[in-house]
Amino acid sequence: MKKPVHNPREVAEIVAIQALSFVASEPERLGLFLAETGVGPETLRNAASDPNFLLNVLDFVLRDDATVKAFASASELHPTNVAAARQVLGDALGDPSWERDVP
Repeated sequence: MKKPVHNPREVAEIVAIQALSFVASEPERLGLFLAETGVGPETLRNAASDPNFLLNVLDFVLRDDATVKAFASASELHPTNVAAARQVLGDALGDPSWERDVP
């Protein structure tokens, strides 16, 4: 039985890896992502171990409502959990460039 993960950064990285798998599952979406990031298919696996790359994956998914909703549905997450994962990972990496909207 797997040990539950309680570290928010680890959870955020897991969500980002799930998002990468989601992006990679559709050739058109993957092609767009690779073109935007400049990462080649041959280096994608190695890039996935870089937390900054994972941050870019979450940014890619979150920039379009339809994409984030589709990913959230496929991952059985609420879309706000995806945004929260991005926030946690960005905070952990010292990324001040993104702030979530707070009502």
